[in-house]
Amino acid sequence: MTNSINTARLVLRRWREEDKEPFAALNADPAVMEHFPATLSREESDALAERADAGFDERGFGWWAVEADGEFIGFTGLQVPRFTAHFTPCVEIGWRLARSAWGHGYASEAARASLEDGFGRLGLTEIVSFTAVPNVRSQAVMRRIGMTHDPAGDFDHPVLPEGHPLRRHVLYRIRRQG
Repeated sequence: MTNSINTARLVLRRWREEDKEPFAALNADPAVMEHFPATLSREESDALAERADAGFDERGFGWWAVEADGEFIGFTGLQVPRFTAHFTPCVEIGWRLARSAWGHGYASEAARASLEDGFGRLGLTEIVSFTAVPNVRSQAVMRRIGMTHDPAGDFDHPVLPEGHPLRRHVLYRIRRQG
């Protein structure tokens, strides 16, 4: 198991205690959390960071902490969804970056590295991603990293109540080549 992945501009690595403060700020930012049901408290954010890192010990993969120029900017990586849907069980790729890191191509760069790790080191045959319908920025990242929208796979997120504006989700997929 590797403890980090380097790209041209980023380091994807295991989580550190000092990541929790900037991660909590990111999760408390209404713009970053616009397509999630709510911002996170410090306690919720810390618990998410701990779960993200625990995935590496439990399964050999998880959400990497992402650094640009030595500074924590968010996460990207692979995770197993904690809900049941018609496409689960599966492995999903996801990302969340601080607003200051938007618009630099970091999400796509980090996600491509995570896909390579998933298809290479982990030997996965398919990886999915999903987001609320209004989250066009994440959908653009999904397309940039080679994922394809599966309209037949779109779903109502089971943890969101009927009528919630973010309940409807789009599903994207990518399969290992060769």
